[in-house]
Amino acid sequence: QVQLVESGGGSVQPGGSLRLSCAASGSIFSINAMGWYRQAPGKQRELVARITSDGSTHYADSVKGRFPISRANAKNTVYLQMNSLKPEDTAVYYCNADIVTERLRREDYWGQGTQVTVSS
Repeated sequence: QVQLVESGGGSVQPGGSLRLSCAASGSIFSINAMGWYRQAPGKQRELVARITSDGSTHYADSVKGRFPISRANAKNTVYLQMNSLKPEDTAVYYCNADIVTERLRREDYWGQGTQVTVSS
């Protein structure tokens, strides 16, 4: 079994910052890319940022320069530092990881989601 556990969501005023964390645990052989997606009410889930095992990153245009993504491979953890938050960043944020299990099966895993609300 593999689990992704997220933390760090909450409510913040526009211009504020939050840091999301996502830790993978369980029967993990290796982790390829890890990333963050978000889904606002009435909208489709969208990619926010993604980072490969060698540190290459990809960002949605809407968060470039504001939401740096990083990971600690030794801890199987990915982070999303969210700066200069805007009301339109309000959404449920989901962690995603491309994981090879100890049975050498490659599967896509999702966290349970964490709410981020940006409002004055």
